[in-house]
Amino acid sequence: MMSVTSKSVDFFGKNLVSCGCSSNALFHGYNKVRNFHAKVGSKGCGNGARKLVCSKNKNIPQYRVSSMDTAESTLNGGTQAIKDLAKGLNLKTYSETPISPNRLFEVVSDDLQTLNKNLLTIVGAENPVLISAAEQIFSAGGKRMRPALVFLVSRATAELLALEDLTLKHRRLAEIIEMIHTASLIHDDVLDESDLRRGKDTVHQMFGTRVAVLAGDFMFAQASWYLANLENIEVIKLISQVIKDFASGEIKQASSLFDCDVQLDEYLTKSFLKTASLIAASTKGAAVFSGSDTSITKKMYEYGKNLGLSFQVVDDILDFTQSAEQLGKPAGSDLAKGNLTAPVIFALEKEPKLRDIIESEFSEIGSLDKAIELVKSCGGIERAQELAKEKADLAIQSLQCLPQSVYRLALEDMVTYNLQRIA
Repeated sequence: MMSVTSKSVDFFGKNLVSCGCSSNALFHGYNKVRNFHAKVGSKGCGNGARKLVCSKNKNIPQYRVSSMDTAESTLNGGTQAIKDLAKGLNLKTYSETPISPNRLFEVVSDDLQTLNKNLLTIVGAENPVLISAAEQIFSAGGKRMRPALVFLVSRATAELLALEDLTLKHRRLAEIIEMIHTASLIHDDVLDESDLRRGKDTVHQMFGTRVAVLAGDFMFAQASWYLANLENIEVIKLISQVIKDFASGEIKQASSLFDCDVQLDEYLTKSFLKTASLIAASTKGAAVFSGSDTSITKKMYEYGKNLGLSFQVVDDILDFTQSAEQLGKPAGSDLAKGNLTAPVIFALEKEPKLRDIIESEFSEIGSLDKAIELVKSCGGIERAQELAKEKADLAIQSLQCLPQSVYRLALEDMVTYNLQRIA
């Protein structure tokens, strides 16, 4: 048994003060206890922090977090950090205490372990080639961000209705979401003719285009079958729309390659269809299965939508700022293929020479490198950073309807983590 009186738990820069009781319950990985040293407020407990309150529910982590008027997050701490960014905080100072993706999901680590065990099983064993293709992409890594979001929102919203644990439908939804995401990656790599995914050979590189297309189709079909068995018409419609959105997004992208007249709203629409739609459906579907009312499910949809858009903008920035080794694919690959993303759209507004280079489809040796340099020198990266922060702020605002808990804090820190990637 351990007393945590007058101590604080370090939760990604958020100082959580204990309620003063003694407990032998684990804080699900966030039990690093240290002496409080943050800026001290003058009200409440006098600690200027969020207060840890014990939970008597044995089926969920043993602490929840109650907000205090004097709470003040540290530099990378959720809502306040996003507000500071909106005021122009230097992104470099934002990364002083980086958030680890592994630590980010510790509060749902058991849920993710169960998901990983189930994924290959629910894909099916009808064809060894399909199983090999699935193993190839599942073993390629990835953060399992989408199912983690399902679990985080599920647990955060379950607290509103005093649910003791997740339902089977929550867990099945997470598995369905990851299967759909995996199927989309397989098809994306075929369409983009990509040889690498997260530094490993893509499925079509390993098994050929025919098998890759069929493997993706099979996963979409299998996910749809499990989806139908959830017997919830709202969620069925929601996820079915996502699969439609994938195709619409690919068509929009293919029809606008090397088009220097593409507008920012068109880019955002395409980004929603290809990326944010699935994340928004994940977070809303989780809230639906918790029995949340419409106002909450709408907010969770907005959270997922804006988080997804912010993630896509950050990914598009990294395509210009990271190396091929860091990206796991050639740097500038989207631009090389004529896919004009936010940094390029912003740069085109200031540099006419960039239009000429892009419309030539990089026919001259060294023209791609020159285009990349123009994007960087014309403020395209900085303006895209502001767009990512704008969407991040909207995502944070959507979480205000949730009670304070380690799950809500992790959802906030997901937004923070994304912005730290471009800090």
